[in-house]
Amino acid sequence: MLSTILILEDENKFGGLLSRIIEAEGYNVLQAQSARAGLKLMDSHDVRVVISDVKLPDANGVDLVKRIKDIHPFVEIINLTAFGSIKDSVRAIKNGAFDYIMKGDDNDRIIPIVNKAAEKANLQFQIHQLEKRLNHHHTFGDILGNSPATAEAILLAQKVAHTPTTVLLMGETGTGKEIFAQAIHEASDRSNKPFIAVNCSSFSNELLKSELFGHVAGSFTGALKDKKGLFEEADGGTLFLDEIGEMNLELQARLLRVLEDGTFNRVGDSKSMKVNARIIAATNKDLNYEAENNLFRLDLYYRLAVFTIHLPPLRERREDIEVLAKHFLNEFSTKLNCKVKKMDDFFLNVLTHHHWKGNIRELRNVMERVVIIAGSDTLTSDLLQFDFFTDDHDNFSSALNLSGIESQYIRKAMARSKGNKAEASRLLGIGLSTLYRKLEEYKL
Repeated sequence: MLSTILILEDENKFGGLLSRIIEAEGYNVLQAQSARAGLKLMDSHDVRVVISDVKLPDANGVDLVKRIKDIHPFVEIINLTAFGSIKDSVRAIKNGAFDYIMKGDDNDRIIPIVNKAAEKANLQFQIHQLEKRLNHHHTFGDILGNSPATAEAILLAQKVAHTPTTVLLMGETGTGKEIFAQAIHEASDRSNKPFIAVNCSSFSNELLKSELFGHVAGSFTGALKDKKGLFEEADGGTLFLDEIGEMNLELQARLLRVLEDGTFNRVGDSKSMKVNARIIAATNKDLNYEAENNLFRLDLYYRLAVFTIHLPPLRERREDIEVLAKHFLNEFSTKLNCKVKKMDDFFLNVLTHHHWKGNIRELRNVMERVVIIAGSDTLTSDLLQFDFFTDDHDNFSSALNLSGIESQYIRKAMARSKGNKAEASRLLGIGLSTLYRKLEEYKL
């Protein structure tokens, strides 16, 4: 499904025809017969393009352009009119309209114009989201959790933040290593300089070398001009090397040199350069074990591990799950314009005793999904996927009584089989008569 298009047209016949034409192109189309109704729809839908008649019952479509742009700056508006004038067209464009076209005369132009308007609106929205992400600087106040393990990690990070010391963050995937790294940077005296993050597993070894250290023109095929590396870009600031355990031994030797004397060479250049960039590294691997098995340089490990902070997995900080879940609930309820406000006790109990192999990232994804599919203002355990209950049965069963677990499994099986009791009994591995008895016993 492409972008959502809103048509503001009080003439039913023309509005319906235009809607069908645009829907045939794959767009999601909303219709309203007044400015007031249209603006209300825009409050609850992610509209990217508005096609508005100039003459609406409660507004002038040309004036409406500015009103919409003030509220939704990334939405593109196309004015339609049966009685065009140069004066109106000029005013519409000045107000921020994408285009001003005549009904009938310009019918063959509508789809190409809508396509271009949607493309521009989507691009503007993506740039805005990227800028928001780049401009958001995580601080220690963004790290949620009250558990002793979280408090200890924060305390260590706060202590090292005011020093130039290299930091190694160790923890499983999804434990928030980049947020910690940025918080350390923001609390340091380098906060007014760049914080640059790179995932070492996202590049081939050759490309990573060029990204980190830069290159000179002609150093390899495709190197048409000199290029700064990330070390130069991060000069005076912080360079965060995520998944550093994936870096090959040659690059590790180059990195060791930077850590020892602050110098490096661009790829293809014999001249050394000096840089003052603080290194924060992160890994989900046991680098000591990797070094013992010649998969990671032992001397580099010792240089990186001057100050090590272990970020605990979510299953070792279960006291933080409720805080995080509530935070994500509020985030997605606002972002998705949903009316979900709370979680019932059983839902929260299930979250608390889940294994969370993907840690905070997995919890965030689960919360986004259940907020989307929730049919009421309360999150309940039947919104969780069936296999959610099967990855950590021992922990789960220790926290809930047997009947609670059994009724939950039956509820999930019935939901998955869409009420087909024979299929549900097959999923559960019990006889059909047993299932009927259990349904009656648990009043399901």
